[in-house]
Amino acid sequence: MPGWGSMIIQVVLTVTSVAAVLFAFWYLVVRPWLSAKVQELIEATDQVEPKVAQGVQEGVAEALRNLPQSAWDGATKESTKQFMKFGSNLFENGLSSFLGSAAEFQNSRSDTDTPNAPRGRGPG
Repeated sequence: MPGWGSMIIQVVLTVTSVAAVLFAFWYLVVRPWLSAKVQELIEATDQVEPKVAQGVQEGVAEALRNLPQSAWDGATKESTKQFMKFGSNLFENGLSSFLGSAAEFQNSRSDTDTPNAPRGRGPG
């Protein structure tokens, strides 16, 4: 066999053996190691969301507990006053406090019956 033939055989055998070693290293060492790391990452990410949700709930609860009472007073004081005023008017005067009394209704009817009469002023 001439020199160039043995050189081609040597190159083919070298390429084949290097490729076999690389593929064996990939399938026997790197691939299982990567699979294990990916599984660890999947398990870690499955635990992240519940921990974040729990942390947010605890953080909000703690922030609400730490708010000074004056912050709650400012937010609720005005609406409470308005609601209490509405309730006391309703309790004391009934619906007439909101709809008007019968006397006011009669006055408004008499004003509309006489279109030429001046409105809002008495005789005089």
